[in-house]
Amino acid sequence: MQNKTFLIIAREFLTRIRKKSFIIMTLVGPLLFAAVAIGPAWFATMDDREVRVIGVIDSSKLFIGNLPETQYLKFEYLENTGVDEVRASFSETGYHAVLYIAHIITSTPSAVQLMSDRQPSMNIRMHIANAMEKELERQKLAAYDIDNLDNILAAVRTSVNIRTIVWQDDGGEVESNMELAMIVGYLGGFLIYIFIFLFGAQVMRGVIEEKSSRVVEIIISSVRPFQLMAGKIVGIGLVGLTQFFLWVILSFAIITFVQQVFLRDALRPSSEMVVEDMFSSSTLQQAQPVENENTELFAEIFTSLGTINFGVMLGAFLFYFLGGFLLYASLFAAIGSAADSETDTQQFMLPVTVPLILSIIVMMSAITSPDGAIAFWFSMIPLTSPVIMMARIPFGVPLWEAALSGGLLIAAFLFTTWLAGKIYRTGILMYGKKVNYVELWKWLRYRN
Repeated sequence: MQNKTFLIIAREFLTRIRKKSFIIMTLVGPLLFAAVAIGPAWFATMDDREVRVIGVIDSSKLFIGNLPETQYLKFEYLENTGVDEVRASFSETGYHAVLYIAHIITSTPSAVQLMSDRQPSMNIRMHIANAMEKELERQKLAAYDIDNLDNILAAVRTSVNIRTIVWQDDGGEVESNMELAMIVGYLGGFLIYIFIFLFGAQVMRGVIEEKSSRVVEIIISSVRPFQLMAGKIVGIGLVGLTQFFLWVILSFAIITFVQQVFLRDALRPSSEMVVEDMFSSSTLQQAQPVENENTELFAEIFTSLGTINFGVMLGAFLFYFLGGFLLYASLFAAIGSAADSETDTQQFMLPVTVPLILSIIVMMSAITSPDGAIAFWFSMIPLTSPVIMMARIPFGVPLWEAALSGGLLIAAFLFTTWLAGKIYRTGILMYGKKVNYVELWKWLRYRN
């Protein structure tokens, strides 16, 4: 019996890894992951170097000469002219945009307009808004006739960077990065969601194809239905794991190659040029302090990568992928056995897919509040725990919670496998009959 199950597993595995779709996705997947990982830094090195000039019409006379410029953003203050005049000759002026500041700016902060024949970037808008806020604050404080106000403001201006320290049970301390943990948790949960949906649906389609082509009638004559279902689920699950490991290896190789060959200089944490290019449009102070602050931020993020236990993350991913896949794949196999075509599966798909979709929605709450009641309970419910627990793992989960979640998941997929086996055994040879939930209940009650 075991040899027959292994033969089915090998058949499902070898058949699918030889398909062009598997080969193409195995090669394209790492390129997409590498693009996501390297893209921001790559585009930062290729950022637009065009100098943009903003024409300023300041009716309040409060900001003339007081808007800080950057390497690629300049201001030209216009006097004795109006917006209509500038608009009439806008194409000849060479301005990127025109900033109009009404005389009522002190009492009506919204009395500012940024006009152009194109949509100005968000960075330019934020730079101007922040600069004007700082200048208005400075001028309002100056009204109190404080000596050396500029020096005082420069002295009190402070940037606070909060470090998060996690106390360990053994008395040790581990420094963590909340933003990095959120990113890792989101990617882990999202990959679980995608893999379960992708390979679970393959199980359903495989069952429907064999059933509609009557190939299953030949197979079922030599193996038991449960062996066939188990072999199909495990075989496709191994395909998923194989593709995942290939994605990890190829993605790491591509990212390492691109960093070493193309971005060696651009990704230096101490590179002043890249930091200036990325953040010059939002700086409100001199370039050097901002460069230092952002350089330290990048260095902190890179250092924080070492605080993520990727061994635990990989182990948790394998466990929750296998547990979630076995749970959902058995349900997908049962759906496939009860339908003659993918169209007939729609009435049964909703109860199965709703928990998966709900887990993606709840995951956003889990990564912002990993110890909250919502995150806890949904990480215990087997239908949502693969996604939610993966989102919580980077933040640190108590051992008893992980053990309870894992135990419930194992119990759930054993139960669903038994349940799906009873439906599969009857439905795999059922043709031409429209099956509903009442019929499924009858199948579950059939005795061996």
